[in-house]
Amino acid sequence: MNSSGAEQEIKAAVAGFYAALNAIFIGDVGPMQEVWSHAGDVTYLGPDGGFQVGWPEVLADWQQQAGMKLGGTVRPEGFHVMMGQDLAIVQNYEKGENLNTGEGPQIVSSRATNLFRKEVGAWKMIGHHTDLLPYLETRFQQ
Repeated sequence: MNSSGAEQEIKAAVAGFYAALNAIFIGDVGPMQEVWSHAGDVTYLGPDGGFQVGWPEVLADWQQQAGMKLGGTVRPEGFHVMMGQDLAIVQNYEKGENLNTGEGPQIVSSRATNLFRKEVGAWKMIGHHTDLLPYLETRFQQ
């Protein structure tokens, strides 16, 4: 596969992650389970300030967020893609809003780094790191 074909696969993986993130906002964790690797080395540094390592911890955090049903949508903007044979790093902005925060609608405008690994022929997320969102930071701190 040429590099533009591989980059299109990565962009499709990114689109899948943000579709899964928007499903979280309505309480559906299923799509997030599909886009992530279930390996022990995955990491999630979300907008709440937490640091989860390993699929069980990452999944538990997504389940907690799904239970909040924050509503709204977030979309990626301004991709920068760096690729190796089986690893890819995508940096982008996250833009949108959450509606059900307990404090009214809140704008989402943050930076994100997304890490992907090719596993059994499919690009799976192995890391997500985003800026803090003040309306979530105090809710999830452990």
